[in-house]
Amino acid sequence: MNCNVPTDIVFSFTGFAHRGGRTDTHHDGWGIAFFEGTGVRHFVDHQAAIASPIAELIKHYPIKSLNVIAHIRKATQGRVALENCHPFVREMWGRYWVFAHNGDLKGFDPVLDGPYRPVGNTDSEQAFCFLLQQLRDRFGDTRPAMPVLRAAIADLVAIIARHGTFNMMLSDGTALFAHCSTKLCYVVRQYPFAAACLADEDLSVDFSQVTTPDDRVAIIVTTPLTTNEAWTEFAPGELKVFVDGLPQA
Repeated sequence: MNCNVPTDIVFSFTGFAHRGGRTDTHHDGWGIAFFEGTGVRHFVDHQAAIASPIAELIKHYPIKSLNVIAHIRKATQGRVALENCHPFVREMWGRYWVFAHNGDLKGFDPVLDGPYRPVGNTDSEQAFCFLLQQLRDRFGDTRPAMPVLRAAIADLVAIIARHGTFNMMLSDGTALFAHCSTKLCYVVRQYPFAAACLADEDLSVDFSQVTTPDDRVAIIVTTPLTTNEAWTEFAPGELKVFVDGLPQA
């Protein structure tokens, strides 16, 4: 989720969590990270989201954030364990960076000789460490302007995607980068707001009752979470950057 005012993700997360063992086969752990200013609230669990007490906490604890990344895991590489649960978090340029990956990379074994090393044994965490290491190598200790950063990330994800499926999300709390290898889509909720109905549970919310006319929220997912909203599909190989609840041109 990326938005222009701090927003909770309870409605979308409720449907999302059902895919962690009830309506889908992604039952090998889950996680979620909320940016609050320069800080991050980070929750992971190796249990299936549908059975996790921590997931129940998130459903009933409306944490408000401008950028949220959540993930439900279907293990392809790495055992089912806490250290292998996404999203992963590292520091770079004085900010936390959060990353999650959906897919499977084959023959991806980059040389990691800087400060970014995997703790677990997933291809996903390797890819995250590679991304950060390459960005530090290119730009040193200074974050570049957004157009330059976006171009660099686009170059790097294209390199990684040669090794397999690389649907990923990345954020430092100022923007959300989303890359589609095979399947991603998004919806922007803004005025005039309407009701939305979850696809994975019999639940709906009339957002006009809980928002202001100035609010704007983008939800980016693998598969649409609702049945009555117009979701926009990414093109394969496309990288989008979301700021203040809108994809940037």
